[in-house]
Amino acid sequence: MRSAHDERTAREGATGLAIETRGLTKVFGRQRAVDGVDLAVPRGTVFGFLGPNGSGKTTTIRMLLGLAAASSGEIRLLDGAMPKDARAVLPRVGALVEGPAIYPFLSGRANLQRFDAADRHTSPSTRNARVDAALERVGLGHAAKKRAHAYSLGMKQRLGIANALLAPRDLLILDEPTNGLDPQGTREVRNLIRSLSDDGTTIFVSSHLLAEVEQMCTMIAVMSAGRLVAQGTLDDLRSQGTARVRITTPDPADARRILSGLGLVPEPHGRDDVVTAELSVPGLQSEAVNAALVRADVRVRGLEVSGASLEDRFVALTGEGFDVAG
Repeated sequence: MRSAHDERTAREGATGLAIETRGLTKVFGRQRAVDGVDLAVPRGTVFGFLGPNGSGKTTTIRMLLGLAAASSGEIRLLDGAMPKDARAVLPRVGALVEGPAIYPFLSGRANLQRFDAADRHTSPSTRNARVDAALERVGLGHAAKKRAHAYSLGMKQRLGIANALLAPRDLLILDEPTNGLDPQGTREVRNLIRSLSDDGTTIFVSSHLLAEVEQMCTMIAVMSAGRLVAQGTLDDLRSQGTARVRITTPDPADARRILSGLGLVPEPHGRDDVVTAELSVPGLQSEAVNAALVRADVRVRGLEVSGASLEDRFVALTGEGFDVAG
């Protein structure tokens, strides 16, 4: 008898990808909202789909789910071609797009019962058990009888995710699941996503919050103005940036002068005794920087070299800042 893991593996096929797009494009009039996107989302990952607001993330998600027609390109979800294979594929996909649609004066349980009844693939005889299991899965069992208008934003987001979990899912697609949440609600949703990933579900998370993506995701793709500008692991993206040198000294003016003489551009810094610059000159090592400072009698109390931060890399890729705090 095959285990649940064996059943999932048999369904997943051999491609190793939960989501794959090739040349995915969406045109509205003369505007290309999504322009030639090639996504590759490995199975079993928590994949962050990152970009500033208006970069094309939600439009891409709507095309993945068959909610909007692509102008051109190909989409495959769980080895099925979309939208041709939507009837076979979508029952294995849960989604939360543009916030949960909740009836405010129904209880959490009644909301899920109504959502479940709208699914032609579900059995009425097992509905209550399915609803209760989904509520417990997202930590809302204690609030099942409470009317949804009394839920916090974090609870409403978790109820939306519970709706996506009413049936077993191989893939969850979540559009800005922590948007507008307070720190506690954000933590609740983040912990839930990690828990679902631990069970083997592939999770595709769209967000404009850099800090959240760093804490939740193992791989990311970055969108800017409708185009995919980077894709890979977090470490891959960090390694593509330029390292930075940070010097602590009581002689900041002299340190800036020496760095400028080496071809570096000192950056503004909040502390008078700290000077920083990108190591942007090919072949220039921190040892050579330190030696030049010492020769000029600059008192060096500390010299550190760090890799480029993800924030720096994203700003370089998109030309825009990110909401890094949430």
